[in-house]
Amino acid sequence: MPTLETDTTSKTRGDTASSMRALFKHHAGEGLEYDPARALPAGSTGKPGVCGPNDVLIRVHKAGVCGTDRHIWEWDKWAAGRIPVGIVTGHEFIGVIEKMGSAVEHLEIGQRVSGEGHISSMTDYNALTGNAHIARDMQIIGVDREGCFADYLMMPQSNVWPVHDDISDDHAAIFDPLGNAVHTVMSAGVSAKSVLITGAGIIGLMAVTVAKAAGATRVYVTDMDPRRLAHAKQLGADDAFDVREGDGWIKEIDGVTPGDGVDVLLEMSGAPKGIDAGFRALRSGGTAALLGIPSEPPAFDLTNHIVFKGATVIGVNGRRMWQTWFQAEQFLLSGRIDLDPIITHVLPLSDYAKAFSLMQSGEGIKVVLDINGPTR
Repeated sequence: MPTLETDTTSKTRGDTASSMRALFKHHAGEGLEYDPARALPAGSTGKPGVCGPNDVLIRVHKAGVCGTDRHIWEWDKWAAGRIPVGIVTGHEFIGVIEKMGSAVEHLEIGQRVSGEGHISSMTDYNALTGNAHIARDMQIIGVDREGCFADYLMMPQSNVWPVHDDISDDHAAIFDPLGNAVHTVMSAGVSAKSVLITGAGIIGLMAVTVAKAAGATRVYVTDMDPRRLAHAKQLGADDAFDVREGDGWIKEIDGVTPGDGVDVLLEMSGAPKGIDAGFRALRSGGTAALLGIPSEPPAFDLTNHIVFKGATVIGVNGRRMWQTWFQAEQFLLSGRIDLDPIITHVLPLSDYAKAFSLMQSGEGIKVVLDINGPTR
């Protein structure tokens, strides 16, 4: 196969293919399209497959499918207002370094890596004061720029995360959502506290095992899907409530918590009713960490839920760079968290439509696309 123009100052494993397989948002509507011969991603040079001094070209081996990808697939109101048509989607991955620019340090060709998908120039106030995850010029792979549902991904070296040898490909491929769960749990300070997780989606389920590992005394979960509630209990939840059966669970929690409600609310659902019920179940003086994203601005009882309750409310976005990544790595290496029950399916890239169907039906929780097989 012919090769693209080569940057003679870069380091490379060898000849890189001139095109790649990729899933991209082909129109303003439902679905994604498979392209068997898409141009390689361009780095700072603007040339496909050619690394600038600080660029890293990664051969993607596995990629996780998440709730954001489902929003993009279904083309809901959020996706229609945010996602550029034509972009390669996907933002959770593990791969190996195929090529890198001449100024890249502390990384090696062939090294197993994942990456922080929030990319910034690192020049604004937040980036320079330890909050790069909410920098003003933030761009997200698979949302604002080319993503990882493809054979190759280009990233700046500052966003590349070397994967520890003792962490499996499947676990490393989902460090991104695991980081969301870790960031949410750790920001709320759950040690020796009772915790309610509203929404047993992918990140909500991850939050169960993370909260237990972080020292939560009791963990309660709410959702509408009995299968996900069963998964929550398998992961260590003390109880799991089906919200379709009414709000009796709030009184039940009040009866077993000394402060008439949980100490901590981790809101993962983004559902207006879930948010309201979560705050009603939170004790006065409690802490709420909010990660779920409503599809539309919800009606909310600010007076009673926050002001009169004296609640501390924390907005959580992405992962702290790189604190959250180190925390997630240590949780995994210690064996204190369990991700295996959450990864329900690993499918080849060609079965991408099935992957999204499994997520929509609720049968699949975390689905991983196998793009180029194991990294080793």
